[in-house]
Amino acid sequence: MTGWLFALPTALFVLLLFGLPLLLVLQMSASDWPLLGGNQGWNFPANYVEAVDNRFFMDSVWFTLKYTVLTTVILLALSLGLAMLVQESTRWKGLLRTSFLVPSALGLASASLLFYVLYSPIAGPFADLMKAWGFTFLGTPDGALWSTVFLIVWRYAGFYMLLMLVGLQGIPEDVYEAARIDGASRWQTFRSITIPLLRPTLALTTVLCVTGSLLAFEQFYILTKGGPDNSTITVVQLIYSMAFQGQNDLGVAGALSVIVLLALVVINIAQIRAFGRKAED
Repeated sequence: MTGWLFALPTALFVLLLFGLPLLLVLQMSASDWPLLGGNQGWNFPANYVEAVDNRFFMDSVWFTLKYTVLTTVILLALSLGLAMLVQESTRWKGLLRTSFLVPSALGLASASLLFYVLYSPIAGPFADLMKAWGFTFLGTPDGALWSTVFLIVWRYAGFYMLLMLVGLQGIPEDVYEAARIDGASRWQTFRSITIPLLRPTLALTTVLCVTGSLLAFEQFYILTKGGPDNSTITVVQLIYSMAFQGQNDLGVAGALSVIVLLALVVINIAQIRAFGRKAED
């Protein structure tokens, strides 16, 4: 009974803020549920068909996957490099850790607003340069994508660096010492010792990064509003648009939310199993 009493607050928290909303979304996804009209009755599977047939569905899925791959690869590589730099450094360790972690203290919406001003062709610090060279950070599809990726890397590199650093510090120094005695190079040590022993940390950071990228919303909503020419619409932006803009249909938005949830579950299970198989090998 004591154990159940200790677990009760967390169980209630999960039930009220996750379990009940999830059940409500499932009900919405199977019902005719306009934004201002309330539940109009069961209409499964019409909402799912309409969500998949939306003209922006495939484009948003493709863009979200492309954005996820870019941010995940860049963030993991950069954060691992920063973690190794901080671990190797002795004189500047405190300064490096602080400077890398400072952006992580800023909320994503605040960081997006900050970069929106930096990228502005009117009020930004690069406005004169953009006028002289005839370019804009957010004026083209590729420019908007890479500008947003840069924002996310700047914002989250320190956070993932901290996770990587914890993993690196968990590797026994005796293992590295034995490798040096055997004459292993730095690359051989990194490939045969650091990466295999860091695999649990890599699995955690990959799952977090992929999940966060697939659910991207604030940065694109603030920076691009899905533009230019609807080229930067993510899946979550499409859900928001279905629910509160244009269609004003909570049923279709709920159906797409369920599809995204199922996709996330499948992707995360695949990632965990992939890292688990590598660990066994």
